[in-house]
Amino acid sequence: MSFVHRKKSTAFDYVNYVLLALISVCCIFPFFYVLVVSLTDRSVYVPYSFQWFPKKWSLEAYSYILSSNSFINALKSTVFITCCGTVLNLLFTFTMAYGLTEKRLPHRKLIYGLVVFSLVFSAGIIPSFLLVKQLGLMNSYWALILPALTNAWSLIVVKSFMDSLPHEVIESAKIDGCTDLGVFIRIILPLSKPALAAFLLFFAVSHWNTYFNAVMFLTDSKKWTLQVLVKSLVLDNSAKTAGMEASIGDSSPPSETVRSASIMLAVLPILFIYPFLQKHFAKGVMIGSVKG
Repeated sequence: MSFVHRKKSTAFDYVNYVLLALISVCCIFPFFYVLVVSLTDRSVYVPYSFQWFPKKWSLEAYSYILSSNSFINALKSTVFITCCGTVLNLLFTFTMAYGLTEKRLPHRKLIYGLVVFSLVFSAGIIPSFLLVKQLGLMNSYWALILPALTNAWSLIVVKSFMDSLPHEVIESAKIDGCTDLGVFIRIILPLSKPALAAFLLFFAVSHWNTYFNAVMFLTDSKKWTLQVLVKSLVLDNSAKTAGMEASIGDSSPPSETVRSASIMLAVLPILFIYPFLQKHFAKGVMIGSVKG
């Protein structure tokens, strides 16, 4: 008969629980405050006051934001950049990583060395700006997509993941006459679902939250991304710079509720997507990081 001995909780464990609980509260509280403000009706709204729940609920701020052409344009821009950029990121990252796993690739070690070198040393902001300008991509969505088709860290992790796949299956497919492209599509990609899910989330969040490059490369306010628009609403304390009517009056909700609603609309899509990918996300990252 075997007995399972449970480790007794020590004082250190309880201190950890308390600290983690406090950190969780500090992370959740600002989000909760913004949510409450965004749902508060203008008739009961008191500026810069905290309430656990709105005295009167209202979706007026959300309706106002979603009826704005500026917000709709920013949403369309962000969705296009996220969808197109994520697909191209996955395509280039996984195809290049698969190529680097093939020993038949000429100068494979040299290419992989250059990838590792770029992980340590980067060109910087000014060369990147000059490159985009010389390519004629200024004020174009492609300025946010093409320069970031892949990155060294993603390539290294995905290559490590593919190296851990059973080579016997790949060799059997090649013996049966399957081409390299067929092996990649029919074998590598199905076996790489955890890594695909993990990096889909990585790339999607990166594109959805793009801000600095959007400010640097997009000069037309009609092409702004959501993050740039939200920054104009929150930090400028007015939506005029974003092309929206933000004056407080009978025709519009209080500016504070409008800003809170815009923040929620910019955050919620990623929060809804993550739970569906969480299992594959954790598995993909762990396999790609540990085995290599």
